[in-house]
Amino acid sequence: MSAFAIGHLRSVDFGADIVEYLERIDATLAPFAGRFVVHGSEKTVLEGDWVGDLVVIEFPDRARALQWYRSDAYQKIVGLRTENSDSTVLVVDEVAHPHRATDVIAAAP
Repeated sequence: MSAFAIGHLRSVDFGADIVEYLERIDATLAPFAGRFVVHGSEKTVLEGDWVGDLVVIEFPDRARALQWYRSDAYQKIVGLRTENSDSTVLVVDEVAHPHRATDVIAAAP
């Protein structure tokens, strides 16, 4: 089941370090079968407030998403982003198919 690394980049200092990060990140994803599915696309805010950009990277599963983030290759470049942006990054799992909204009721505390 797919897992997604999601980054909310509220602000980015788009300088040489971010350019280097962008030039190097694809090579860190390849060994873990990661692929961009959203990368700063045009947004239409329908409710609430939104500041920044969204990045979504799909992996075949949670294990590979976490292996990618913790890999030596990614850890060598992550500071290029974290030191030049205000961001939050998380990993979430795809829901099992078929999924209905009411499925979360059984898991509620």
